[in-house]
Amino acid sequence: MVAKKAYWQILGASVRGSFHYQHHLPNQDAMKWDFESSNSSILAISDGHGSDKCFRSDKGARIAVHVAINTIKRFLASDQNILNQQIVSQELPQEIALHWKKLVRDDIQQHPFSETELNLLKGKSNTLAYGTTLLTVLATQHFIIYWQIGDGDILIIDHQAMVTRAIPKDEHLIANQTTSLCANAAWEDFRCYVQQEHLPKFILLASDGYGNSFSDDENFFKVGSDIGKLIDSEGSSFVKENLESWLVETSQNGSGDDITMGFIFQE
Repeated sequence: MVAKKAYWQILGASVRGSFHYQHHLPNQDAMKWDFESSNSSILAISDGHGSDKCFRSDKGARIAVHVAINTIKRFLASDQNILNQQIVSQELPQEIALHWKKLVRDDIQQHPFSETELNLLKGKSNTLAYGTTLLTVLATQHFIIYWQIGDGDILIIDHQAMVTRAIPKDEHLIANQTTSLCANAAWEDFRCYVQQEHLPKFILLASDGYGNSFSDDENFFKVGSDIGKLIDSEGSSFVKENLESWLVETSQNGSGDDITMGFIFQE
């Protein structure tokens, strides 16, 4: 689905990974977008951890994107300056993390764990069952704010088709380990970036199943640039019609993981 007409438009797709098909597992990614006004677009992508202990992470991912969108909309509707550094890097991440945990606990109360599920947690915090990452972007005519906790990628494609990461890779993420919304003080693990000059032409958000399907950043970055060129040459409808099949093929030939991609663009 392509977003309604706005300064920044959005399209995206989420596919179940080939490995998950083979093992009868659900898609543990989630994506949501919204528009506060014609000048303000918000996109969130979440990737549930999917380990044995994170047996409800698909639900945790869905809760995460819902909370991220609604939290940003509340801040935009308030009298607060969302560009304030304390709000960007502390207050907003803290509200997202705490509200996510509240909704997770509400869900546990409504759907209590079985004895088998409790044994999987092995005494760990109940919120671990819902563990997930989160990528979020607020794009306006005059500035863009990027937030990230955990793995995944946010790529900026400028008007010369140069591709860079909005937020560098977290050096603390080793092997399959990642920071998570289920951590005790998750807001401290959010990484943020405010861009007020030289705004990009395109922004790509992708769960780590996409980046992990490429042998190096050069090939990964090229895809971001190529999709931008296709929007320019063929139109967003062409990309929308083909994106899901492209992601399925990437998963099959690459990571085998669920893949979710969202694209923020001007057309």
